[in-house]
Amino acid sequence: MLLRELSLINYKNFESKDLAFDAKINCFVGDNGIGKTNILDSIYHLSFGKSYFNPIASQNIRHGSDFFVIDGTFEKENREEKIVCSLKRNNKKIIKRNGKAYERFADHIGLLPLVIISPADRDLIIEGSDTRRKFIDGVISQSDKNYLQNLINYNKIVSQRNALLKYFAANRTFNNDTLTVYNEQLHTYGTEIYKKRTLFLEAFIPIFQEQYKAITGDNEKVSLTYDSKLTKYDMLTLLNKNIEKDRALQYTSVGIHKDDLSFEISEYPIKKFGSQGQQKSFLIALKFAQFHFMKSQSGTTPILILDDIFDKLDEHRVSHIITLVNNENFGQIFISDTHADRTESVVKKIHQSYKIFKL
Repeated sequence: MLLRELSLINYKNFESKDLAFDAKINCFVGDNGIGKTNILDSIYHLSFGKSYFNPIASQNIRHGSDFFVIDGTFEKENREEKIVCSLKRNNKKIIKRNGKAYERFADHIGLLPLVIISPADRDLIIEGSDTRRKFIDGVISQSDKNYLQNLINYNKIVSQRNALLKYFAANRTFNNDTLTVYNEQLHTYGTEIYKKRTLFLEAFIPIFQEQYKAITGDNEKVSLTYDSKLTKYDMLTLLNKNIEKDRALQYTSVGIHKDDLSFEISEYPIKKFGSQGQQKSFLIALKFAQFHFMKSQSGTTPILILDDIFDKLDEHRVSHIITLVNNENFGQIFISDTHADRTESVVKKIHQSYKIFKL
């Protein structure tokens, strides 16, 4: 899959920008704050219908403007896919595929597989469980529409159950029969989501470990562990055991929306015991594993975005990464860097066609 052309109007710091891309490697170089990452984010936006860096959609509109438009022309399986994402202030975002607007954004997910590697990924290590769940859910949802729908349904019911618990508390009342209806639905959707996450990680973890070894050339033992209370109890049992706690807290305190991933190196938490280089290698391995998993599931080579990838990595690790992307397993790659000379010397080693855009 390729992105041939990109057009931006009033997106972040760009009033207007038109770009035509190389089929293999495209590099954006320039000083910090000039908009390199914004261009990469606009490509992500076309794939996922949202920004990778700013979830508040209206804040992606250029200051002083009332709307933004991102227009991309892709080539997938020898056919053209024209995707337009637009937002007008105080209106709903619109995503169009070949001129036709989607009724549900969820229907767009997975059409244009893409993996981004960015300094912002460090949140996966340092932030709470929500960030890591979103990572798992994002990878699975790209190739499994049923999973995405189950997740949407589950989250909707959690919100409804939470509202009911608040209503009970505010009105000093309680009706277990009403709560049971929500519990049964959460059990149905939650069980399916748990099974899919478990199967996903069984396939994903060996790929991740292989990628880490390839990037570092080391024999450090790294691992991912799925932390879920559903390993001991089914969803209904969990909800029933915690009903008094939920009534006191006025929200649903247990379920697959509380699951987490543990990241470890040499059997210790990488957050506390991993060096900066080890943490960055861990994250890159995680994303490369995502790339290979998505490719195997979809049969389409995802676009790979490397935002500021060479910052804080030593030459040894950079050379390993270059070796990895210098083969037929990778398709189109987008890179941003502050050092034009460094970028050019790196991409020349890949022996592929490339374009460098100086911003």
